[in-house]
Amino acid sequence: MAEAVHLTKAGKQALEEKLEYLKTVRRAEITEEIAVARSFGDLSENAEYDAAKEAQAHNELEIAEIQAQLENAVIIEEGAVSGNVVNMGSLVTLRFVDQKEEDEFQIVGEAEADYFAVPKRISNDSPIGASVIGHKVGETVTVQTPGGVTRIRILGIRKQ
Repeated sequence: MAEAVHLTKAGKQALEEKLEYLKTVRRAEITEEIAVARSFGDLSENAEYDAAKEAQAHNELEIAEIQAQLENAVIIEEGAVSGNVVNMGSLVTLRFVDQKEEDEFQIVGEAEADYFAVPKRISNDSPIGASVIGHKVGETVTVQTPGGVTRIRILGIRKQ
């Protein structure tokens, strides 16, 4: 059985849009690149042709991966996001006690994780995400991260 892929509604829509782009626009672009490269003649020593065929393979792999994610998608329901307890989909404000820093994160599935998004989206399977799920505002949790052990205090929880 395939593993469930947790997505927000917006995350699912973004994947569907990307899939449509890859299947229509990007496929057509690559087909044109292959045609142009073929016009250069001898395919055995044609770097443009090799690059276009590699791009085609990468595109098809990405299409297959996105289709698999969508087939196994479990949507994070808005109603499941409580203001009292950190859950999938929650937007949480965390204080890193030892570093005396605060940051805001949305807890999402692995497929939507993006540390550079605003707000930062972290996976429910990440050390921080897994540690804060199920906890309430005011609680402090200890987290084993790749950088060592740190304490995190939950300052706020809200819906995205």
